[in-house]
Amino acid sequence: MNINNNKITLPLILSFLIFSILLNSMGVIILQLSQHISYKGLGFLESFKDIPMAVVSLFCVNLIRRTGNKNALIFSLVFIILSCIALPLVDAFWFFKIWLSIVGVSFALAKISVFSIIKDNFKDEQLASTMSRVEASFMIGIFIVNIGFGSLLSSNYAAYWKFGFWIIAVLSIVTLLLLKKTAIEQSNAEKSEFTGGLSFLRTPRILIFFCIIFLLVFVEQSFNSWLPSFYQNNLKVNSYFALQSSAFLALFSFMGRLATSRLILKIHWFKFVISCLVSIFIILGISQLLITFFYSSSRWILIILIPLTGLFLSPLYPLYNSEVLNRIPTNKTHLFISVVVIFSSLGSSLGSLYMAMMFHGKMSNFYPLYIIMPLLFIFGLTFFLNKTIMTYDRK
Repeated sequence: MNINNNKITLPLILSFLIFSILLNSMGVIILQLSQHISYKGLGFLESFKDIPMAVVSLFCVNLIRRTGNKNALIFSLVFIILSCIALPLVDAFWFFKIWLSIVGVSFALAKISVFSIIKDNFKDEQLASTMSRVEASFMIGIFIVNIGFGSLLSSNYAAYWKFGFWIIAVLSIVTLLLLKKTAIEQSNAEKSEFTGGLSFLRTPRILIFFCIIFLLVFVEQSFNSWLPSFYQNNLKVNSYFALQSSAFLALFSFMGRLATSRLILKIHWFKFVISCLVSIFIILGISQLLITFFYSSSRWILIILIPLTGLFLSPLYPLYNSEVLNRIPTNKTHLFISVVVIFSSLGSSLGSLYMAMMFHGKMSNFYPLYIIMPLLFIFGLTFFLNKTIMTYDRK
């Protein structure tokens, strides 16, 4: 392909940045609406984003193959522009549900398109490095949404916080214009009709991978959407500093993914992943001990300590994805990524519900412990993923 790989990276990074801001605005929305709606009710709000995301990702594979990855990404940005302009103009809770559904559908299209473009243009360690760079922009999006909305909510214009989404609409327009000017080829295998059976989705390594992705997004959602509520309820900080907890989590996560894009060229992915998981266990274990036995004297230590988790949690998702995506046949990439989106959206929805029930049941003092439990399953499954050989139908 006569494609400048560096040139196509910018619109992909901006696209993930935009969707990161939208998807992770849930922490802001939960914090604002919790004054009028119960945590139990807010726990189901996430499903309005995740269920449409899962459903659409299953049925849009052939559509993306016909229209092309670039056009599908353009369609998703158009949907976002229109919905973000409309959100501040409709003052009703039911519209949040519609808006989240639009965000979910658009992200399904965007994620499949972006991952497919990366698959078509990068290979092996370069694929893992590029995936980490693009995913790093996702972390910057979390940082921006919490710093930006946190500043807005603490200002004299807090009542107009929803108009912050107009800035996202402007950024989407800029990204759309860049994308239209960028030449992106689609592999011949992707342009052709899907061939071969679906048996590769049932191979042990793929099934283990899907379980890991489900649990990993489950954990990430427990942090991204509910860490501000934990800071406000348990560490007794105001709304602005509660939102900054996610901002600093995102900042450390960005640093983790940026470092991963370089280190993965030198370190085997399995050693990297295990080191990250062990580091997370240490941080969360110390945090739970401080909450249980030394809360009165360690509150400010916890405020600083918990966001450090992002440094080691953030490399995991792109590393698992790139390790398996490298071995997927090109003509099955769209289908594979669509199933990844389904498991990710289910993990996100159930992770939010899991945390909502914990907060509703007054169990938030065990917040780090509740996050450690699914991470233990990921730790065990990673050994099986590394040892299991993946076979698939190449016909």
